[in-house]
Amino acid sequence: MPEFLTSLLAFIVAIGVLVAVHEYGHYIVARMYGIKVLRYSIGFGKVLWSRRSGPDNTEYCISAIPLGGYVKLLDERDCAVTLAERDRAFNRQPIPARIAVLFAGPGFNLAFAVLAYWLMFMVGVPGLKPMVGNIQADSTAEVAGLRDGDTITAVGGRPVATWEGAIIAMLDSMLGEGEIRLTLADQQGRERSAVLPTAGRESELTEPGQLLVRLGFEPYSPRVPPLIGDLSPGGSAERSGLRSGDLVLSADGEAVANWVEWVDYVRARPGETVPLTVLRDGRELSLDLDIDVLESAEGPIGRIGAGVLFPDDVLAAMRAEERYGLLAAVPQAALKTWEMTQLTVRMLWRMVTGDVSPRNISGPINIAQYAGQSATIGLPAFLSFLAIVSISLGILNLLPVPMLDGGQIVYSLAEAAKGSPLSERTQIIGQQVGILLLLLLMSFAFYNDLSRLFG
Repeated sequence: MPEFLTSLLAFIVAIGVLVAVHEYGHYIVARMYGIKVLRYSIGFGKVLWSRRSGPDNTEYCISAIPLGGYVKLLDERDCAVTLAERDRAFNRQPIPARIAVLFAGPGFNLAFAVLAYWLMFMVGVPGLKPMVGNIQADSTAEVAGLRDGDTITAVGGRPVATWEGAIIAMLDSMLGEGEIRLTLADQQGRERSAVLPTAGRESELTEPGQLLVRLGFEPYSPRVPPLIGDLSPGGSAERSGLRSGDLVLSADGEAVANWVEWVDYVRARPGETVPLTVLRDGRELSLDLDIDVLESAEGPIGRIGAGVLFPDDVLAAMRAEERYGLLAAVPQAALKTWEMTQLTVRMLWRMVTGDVSPRNISGPINIAQYAGQSATIGLPAFLSFLAIVSISLGILNLLPVPMLDGGQIVYSLAEAAKGSPLSERTQIIGQQVGILLLLLLMSFAFYNDLSRLFG
């Protein structure tokens, strides 16, 4: 329940902030052009709280359904407009002014992403160095010449410092060039290049979480001792009497050499009770470990709810951090926003053409889970999450779907080309098509969410 509440609260905060930013873009630009704003709402449906203020007696409100929001402008197509206020109606404005108001919402989302990345880079982005490990025989990675312990220093000529940055750059390179060009440094610091061909494999490689696996390697995992770290409350390890700091010496009389062996041992024994010998405070102790069962895509596996306790020197060698000063963070934030915008557009377009897996489309359930996880990790992770969702929100609203800002911009451009507004029938048909497309998209997003949730 605490995890659910954390995810729910983080989701509401994130969506509330991003919708407020989006709608504020429409609101402030409309006011700049003298358009009368009737209502500024965060959320849809029943109004929970409202207040009127300002020279136009604008209603500011919070509504019950926190999945969006809207700014209601004075418009002759929606309500009667007095002669005195006709010049302030949205539909009476010049086409460039209407397009500016429509574009302002997505534009503010992109500007917010720059702000979020700027704060993130100033706080510092912790992560793990992109070190390569566990290369599979005859895989793309092995054929390309990757070796255990290599560190990825650049992708497509773009320097990377963490695994998060490396994976984003690899996806961008794959979708843009049909291959992934890596610059690697071996454990002695000597650099070399490697090329991973990906043309024709975009769909399988963009399945969520499958990029590295299907290229044939994993993030480097050092051979650390089987030292128990954090325990999940109520998990098998805690129930069986294990404590943080315990060193697993043997299981059922079989010596355990390192953490990887220990994980493999546990995963292979779902539902079993195993006698352990552990070293605690310099003394050997015996206890029985009841291994829980976890259903996975590969079938039932064992799980005990315990993390590894890394020795400080091992962690220090693998840690990385991106941090910039007040001014230096500005161009880095703008560049990051541009890169993520490019990647999002490419992903969307390649989904349409069938080259990218549509399983990457996420709905509110998955977004809420990511919101909760990032909020738990810390401020930089939550800022990164906000920036990515803000970029996605901005781009999705620019799609030429009649119910979205992009569709309304297309209507305005068509009016400019035609010399008169589109017929009411044409606009109604467009709205119906838009509603259908949005319902299909939302249904597919929910399907993806439920598939991830229930396997």
